[in-house]
Amino acid sequence: MRVLLAEDDLKLGKLIQYMLEQNDISAEWVKDGEQAYDYAMYDDYDVVVLDWMMPKMSGVEVCRKLRSAEYQSAILLLTARDSVEDRVAGLDAGADDYLVKPFEFSELLARLRALNRRSNHKIQLDVVELGDFTLDRTSKVLRQKNQVIQLSPREFQIFDLLVQNIGIVVPRDIILDRIWGLESEVSSNNIDSYVKLLRKKLESADGQLLISTIRGVGYKLEIQQM
Repeated sequence: MRVLLAEDDLKLGKLIQYMLEQNDISAEWVKDGEQAYDYAMYDDYDVVVLDWMMPKMSGVEVCRKLRSAEYQSAILLLTARDSVEDRVAGLDAGADDYLVKPFEFSELLARLRALNRRSNHKIQLDVVELGDFTLDRTSKVLRQKNQVIQLSPREFQIFDLLVQNIGIVVPRDIILDRIWGLESEVSSNNIDSYVKLLRKKLESADGQLLISTIRGVGYKLEIQQM
């Protein structure tokens, strides 16, 4: 199971992440609402756990924004608010479940497992058709009709991430985190260089795929109408 944990309390967040990983649950931890939204939108998680009160965007606001974007994975709200009105507000925002602090960790685990069982998160296809291109994730090959477009492993990873978010701007920070990890010494210039090489290969193939640079933010993959 993959869980995204959004909790601004450093001690509690660190503890929950540790306990989840001790129970064989992969957990990424972010500390504000904006990060929670970005991470949820640009990667696949089985369950998103949102603290209600967070900087930049509350858990309820994140939940509502994700559901407005047709986000399908399960969402669990953590909060000290325990009134009926608060529970209703959280569920109306699109949360699948609600856990009041303080809680027993065994109960959190049980709720996560229950949500994971009924989660309807998107299934990533092994083969994706993109105009006149075909991306094969199993063999890690990109083809235009019957012609193979030679991509390095890093180019393929970046391209696949853009494909997962086609038509959506993917920030450089997200690319860095997903491909190299935030602790890596890779710079934005390195990412730009990889994208430049990838763009040249797509353009030389004279196909329908276009990678646009969104200045100061990141990149967006689009299918051009021929």
